[in-house]
Amino acid sequence: MAMNLAQLYWKQCRALCGLCGSQLHGLILAAGPASIAFALLPDYNASPQADEVKVLIARIRWQGHGSCVLESQPRIQIAPWRVTKSEAKPDIILIGHDSFDHCSPADVEKIRGPATRVIGSQSAANIIPETQALRGWQSISIERATITAIPAAKNRQADPSKAALGFLVSLDLYDIYYVGEAPDMPQASHIKPDIILLPIDGYGRLTIDMGLALLERMQPRWAIPYNWGGSGGEATQLDAQSFKSRVTSATEVLLLEVNP
Repeated sequence: MAMNLAQLYWKQCRALCGLCGSQLHGLILAAGPASIAFALLPDYNASPQADEVKVLIARIRWQGHGSCVLESQPRIQIAPWRVTKSEAKPDIILIGHDSFDHCSPADVEKIRGPATRVIGSQSAANIIPETQALRGWQSISIERATITAIPAAKNRQADPSKAALGFLVSLDLYDIYYVGEAPDMPQASHIKPDIILLPIDGYGRLTIDMGLALLERMQPRWAIPYNWGGSGGEATQLDAQSFKSRVTSATEVLLLEVNP
């Protein structure tokens, strides 16, 4: 019973403070000797209960290509492109760069509500009206979510004003890293997310081999590849299956079905 109460206390602290696991550990350690024993409890961020896992995975809806929704509180839409209009409006829209298939004014207007906040790179803010631009490593907290902009090298653009971003979303007990468009992220190797969403098509982004190397460095609990199974230059379903079979770390690869 004591362990369950400790776990509940940990979860409530994170929800109220909007901190990731490592930040909260530091806060507890700084609070005094009475808190140190609590900080030494098992890391529930790394070992969630089975029911929590099911709820977490069910919250992530892949809409095809690089678009996905976190059905959470707040509701977060990432890179909407060719998405279906819904009565449920996102609280937050994240756009990491200005490519047409990630930065679509028509799709943003289709799903945007009166209170929706659009957050993105400067290049996206130049295209989408009323977008709040973030710099690399800048963080913003909205309701129960903390969003950190992760620099992403975009090798198809040499212009610094075209710089791309990925996003680390800290929500409840979990850190979710959306890589965005990046061929490699050595500057982000210290990130240890619970879930990583990453492209595997290699079109100016991660190839399958680069994605495997990234998983080895970051060691996430789950990985969700995107940019596969569609048309054009996307990776094929066989590519996605190959990616999943070649993962040698403890990471579990989830090949989600498209749910627009």
